[in-house]
Amino acid sequence: MSVFTMVEEVREAALATELAALTERHRAQCPPYRRILDAIGAEAPYARVADLPWLPVRLFKTHELRSVPEERVFRVLVSSGTTGQRPSRVYLDREAAAAQTRMLAATVRQVLGDRRLPMLVVDSRSVVRDPTLSARGAGVLGMMNFGRDHTFVLDEQGRVDAEAVKGFMARHGNERFLVFGFTFMAWLYLRDLGVDLSRGILIHSGGWKRLAAQAVDNAEFRRRLAAECGLSRVHNFYGMVEQIGTVFLEGPEGEGLYCPDFANVVIRDPETWQEAPPGVPGLIEVVSTLPTSYPGHVLLTEDLGVVRGIDDGAWPGKRFEVLGRLPRAEARGCSDTLGQS
Repeated sequence: MSVFTMVEEVREAALATELAALTERHRAQCPPYRRILDAIGAEAPYARVADLPWLPVRLFKTHELRSVPEERVFRVLVSSGTTGQRPSRVYLDREAAAAQTRMLAATVRQVLGDRRLPMLVVDSRSVVRDPTLSARGAGVLGMMNFGRDHTFVLDEQGRVDAEAVKGFMARHGNERFLVFGFTFMAWLYLRDLGVDLSRGILIHSGGWKRLAAQAVDNAEFRRRLAAECGLSRVHNFYGMVEQIGTVFLEGPEGEGLYCPDFANVVIRDPETWQEAPPGVPGLIEVVSTLPTSYPGHVLLTEDLGVVRGIDDGAWPGKRFEVLGRLPRAEARGCSDTLGQS
């Protein structure tokens, strides 16, 4: 099942209807959300996705927002944060948890196919043993569901485990395999492994702050990995715990991030809050039909982005680029806090 099929006009119509219904469902079942909507005067009908009321993503750090009774909460997801930050808390019932797992798998299968691939993890095994499970650990653990024969590039001390990598390549170097790591770690370790990764498919995510300081943008990242270790199938992705299961995936040529059929982005002018046209940067709003157990279906992030094109790329719909964090916004965790596991 592909989840990259809808042209923008069809997606807009479908999502506007589904998200409007979800807004009213959360209004009825989440009293704090209802008070917010009442305070801002949000009332149906909503003609377009951009007309729907949004919540600032930071609100999940300060408020308990759930649309299911406490006894139906199956899992509470806690976001990462650097020291001193209050984490976001996301409440899932069994239905929502199953849906996010299913749709994440459908999204990733777009580039991996239906079979589990041998998996090279650009991290240490210790990152998934931490009982508090950092964002890096949660990301690695989630992606491990799509691989087999999981082999970690780093040992417990964070040094390259050359023997483990050599053994993995002896077993799987002549077939397709999955490589996963946070962006900065992929850049730091993969280029110097001294092995041919040309059969690999790299999926990576996380902060670009350290790479930007080294004047490494996405094009340079892809060019150097292809030249230095043979990795030419490279897919960045954008997602967050507050909209778990929804992943915006980079296209095959690195031409931008694409929205799966059940999600979309709106770029908003930070002064007028109106939707910005393609080519004009603004704040990224993410929408998704997956958050059914908490009102996270329309969220204004603290990230800056720009729509680069609509229905003109490898997959249909909007393709967009993340430009970085809003100035003075809290830094997120992941690879920008490399020293924390």
